[in-house]
Amino acid sequence: MFGSIVLDVAIGVIFVFILVSIVCSAIREGIESVLKTRAAHLEHGIRELLHDREGTGLARDLFQHPMVAALYENDYEVARRPRDGRKRPGALARGGRLPSYIPSRSFAVALMDLAVRGREITPANSSAGAPVISLQSLRDGVANLGNEKVQRALLVAIDSAQGDLNRAQANLEAWYDGAMDRVSGWYKRSTHYVLFGIGLFVAVALNVDTVEVAGHLYRDSGARAAVVARAGALTTTGIDSVGYREARDALDALPLPIGWKRNEPAFPPIDSFRTLWVEYAIPVLGWLMTAFAATLGAPFWFDVLNKVMVIRSTVKPHEKSGEEGSEDRKNDRRPASSGGTPPTAPSGAAAALPAGVAAAGGAAAAGAAHDPGEELDGCGGGVEVVTADEDLPPAHGGVE
Repeated sequence: MFGSIVLDVAIGVIFVFILVSIVCSAIREGIESVLKTRAAHLEHGIRELLHDREGTGLARDLFQHPMVAALYENDYEVARRPRDGRKRPGALARGGRLPSYIPSRSFAVALMDLAVRGREITPANSSAGAPVISLQSLRDGVANLGNEKVQRALLVAIDSAQGDLNRAQANLEAWYDGAMDRVSGWYKRSTHYVLFGIGLFVAVALNVDTVEVAGHLYRDSGARAAVVARAGALTTTGIDSVGYREARDALDALPLPIGWKRNEPAFPPIDSFRTLWVEYAIPVLGWLMTAFAATLGAPFWFDVLNKVMVIRSTVKPHEKSGEEGSEDRKNDRRPASSGGTPPTAPSGAAAALPAGVAAAGGAAAAGAAHDPGEELDGCGGGVEVVTADEDLPPAHGGVE
C-alpha cells in the first residue's frame, strides 16, 4: 500500500513537471524567434571552422555564395550582428537575419565552387565557359581559397576520395557535420541556462513548489487520484498536441496548491527559525527543483511518466490479489488419506499399535497417527524396530 502511494505521488509530480516544461519551452521558443540565437551560434561555428574569426575572408565569401545567400535576407555584413569574433555567443545572443540552419550539401558545394571558380562572382566564372568541378580542378584551384588551413582540409578530402568526386563531397559534408555537432553542444548548453532561468521565473510566478506539491499529493488521496487519472490520459494522447495554453489551463485546473493565495502575505514576517525554514527555505528549494526539472524538457519527463505508469500497473494488481501461497506449502497441507480428511490420532493410539512397537517406542510413539500399513511392514510411528533373525519368517524361492 505504501509503495503504491509513493508511485502515485511520483506520477503526480512528474505530470506537473511535464506541464511546466511545456510552458517553459514555449516561452523559450518565443524568445528564440525574436533573438535568433541559433543563427548566431551557427555563424560563429562556421567562422571557427573556416579559420576566419573576424568574418572578413572565406567565411564572408561562403555566406555570400548563392548556395547559402538564398537562405537569408540582405548581404552578409547587413544581416550579421557586429560582435567579437573570438568570443562565443552568449545564451541570449542576437543572430540578426542570418540563417539558423545551413545544409551540409550546400556548404560542401559552395566551398568546392569557391575553390574551382574563385571567390569573386564575375561574368567569366558564371557562364557556360566556367571551369567544371572535378577532382583535378579542385586540386588545381585549391589555392583560390586563400586560407592555408582550409586548403589542407580540402586536399585531405580529395586524396581520401580515391578518385570519386561524390566521395570528396561527402568528406566535406562530414567535416562540416562534425563541426556542427560542436555548435549544437554550445547551443544546447546555453539553452539549458535560459530554460533554468525561465523555469525559475515560472515556478515563482505560478508558485509551483515541488516540495509542497508532493506533500499535498501524499496527504490528499482525492487529489492524488485525480492527478494520476489525468496523467494516465496524457500517456494515451501524447504531448505533441499540448501547447502553452493547454498546459497553463491544465495547471490551473489541478487540485494542487499551485498559485498564490489572495488576501494572504506571500512572505510572512520571520519570528522564529521554523518560520524561516518552512516559509522561506523549503519554498525556495521547491522552486529550484521545479526550475531544474524544466531544463530536462517535456519529452524526457514524458518518457519517465510512461515507465512509472508501467511499474504502477504491475504493482496495483499484486496489491489487490494479495500473496499467493506456493505449491510446496499447498502440497504440505494436502491430506494423506484418499477421503480428503486429514487423519487424526485416536486417544488410544498406543493400544492400536503392535505390541512390540508399543513396547519399544514407549511414550515417544504415543499420539502418532495410525497407518493401516504399519501392521504389515512394521514401520509405524517413526520408531525403528529391529527383528531378531530367529523371529524372521522362512524364505521361499530365491536364486538357485
